[in-house]
Amino acid sequence: MSLFKRLLKNKSKSEVKQNDADHSKYYPEEKLPIDEKFTYNFNKNGGKFLYCENWDEVNEAFDNILLENDWYEKEAFCFDEQLISKFNGYNLSFGTKGSSQFFLTRCESLVANNGSILLCSHQIKEKKLHELPFNMVIFATTSQLVENISEGLRIIKSKSKKHIPTNITTIQDFECDKEKDFMSYGSSTKNLYLLLLEDL
Repeated sequence: MSLFKRLLKNKSKSEVKQNDADHSKYYPEEKLPIDEKFTYNFNKNGGKFLYCENWDEVNEAFDNILLENDWYEKEAFCFDEQLISKFNGYNLSFGTKGSSQFFLTRCESLVANNGSILLCSHQIKEKKLHELPFNMVIFATTSQLVENISEGLRIIKSKSKKHIPTNITTIQDFECDKEKDFMSYGSSTKNLYLLLLEDL
């Protein structure tokens, strides 16, 4: 069974009760697998998660996002030429205006311990998060899952030995209606869809 299939499968009430009975409060915390931890934290942050096993499912999920939001024949903000060619058949026009309906991009890593998305100048150039469209569609693969931000930064450094990218940032707040508190000061809230392709 693939990584995320078991996450999407509903557990019966008896299974949940059995798990609670087996796990005493005095036992050490069970360490969740990295994929489950990311899914849990990403959903808790308000992100919309679409798991895909192949490119046909990616295209279907992308089509559903456009349909749900009425984004057909609208402008999408995108720097990535490969993504533009992959998603070219949806009557979208691609540009780099902050007023576009949504931002289409890849990411560097998916951070499991807080459910955030790690980006850098490879994806967003020198733009700040608040300069990008409020709606985002991020394409990623399961091999991009990392335990924490430090691991994600190490990967960026090892991939870019001669020229380390600038403008490294994370997006973690995806709940539009959530009241801001001290801990979220300075963060940019985004309505975010994650298209996650299985590649392991």
